[in-house]
Amino acid sequence: MSGDGRDRAPRAEPAPAPPADMPPLGLSLARILVRLALIVVLVWIIKMTMDWVMDRSDELSGDPRAMLWIVILLLLAYGLLIAVPFVPGVEIGISLMMIEGPGVAPYVYLATVIGLAVAYLCGRYLPYDWLHQVFADLRMWRVCDLLTEIKPLSRERRLTLMRRRLPRWASKIAVDGRYLGLALLFNLPGNSVIGGGGGIAMVAGLSRLFTLRGAVLTIALAVAPVPLAVWYFGIDLLGVT
Repeated sequence: MSGDGRDRAPRAEPAPAPPADMPPLGLSLARILVRLALIVVLVWIIKMTMDWVMDRSDELSGDPRAMLWIVILLLLAYGLLIAVPFVPGVEIGISLMMIEGPGVAPYVYLATVIGLAVAYLCGRYLPYDWLHQVFADLRMWRVCDLLTEIKPLSRERRLTLMRRRLPRWASKIAVDGRYLGLALLFNLPGNSVIGGGGGIAMVAGLSRLFTLRGAVLTIALAVAPVPLAVWYFGIDLLGVT
């Protein structure tokens, strides 16, 4: 309390100041547009490839060898697509199982694990300097400051920093239960709005809070239930007759 008996209002934390080397707005907008265009083109190419393969599958349905290669191409395209953030790749995997039947479920599962592992590795080895530039272009100075702070820290020191800054209950979830939390995020309905499986895996890699072995094992366990259940119980499990 102050001397006159009144409580003082808490001071708002000042907004972080822009860095001295802030990129010009025009340059930032140009780089943002180029990055978005590259993502759109990548998704479009993969989508067109899948559509072309699906069209060819009708023509070659009587040739078992050709159909095998079509399924392989579809799985490769699916694995690449699910690694892209904000793409609802799981729905594509379910569509593949509905079209090809339960026999393809183990291969859909394998493609899912590989695709999400690739997204994790992309995040894990993405240079922080490049990421800093991305957020600087977006004028997200707090994120830039955070990246500068955590860049030199080891995994253990980052976990210690999180324990200090988070409430006890939150640190139990975000630090001690981070692998379980990651698995739950992969299975969260509608997770495409927070990045989808590819985005979640990439952020997990960017955080450097997960070991490679632990992350891949978590991915393998988290995405297993649906394809393995379809493989064992049949396509009727998805409500398809």
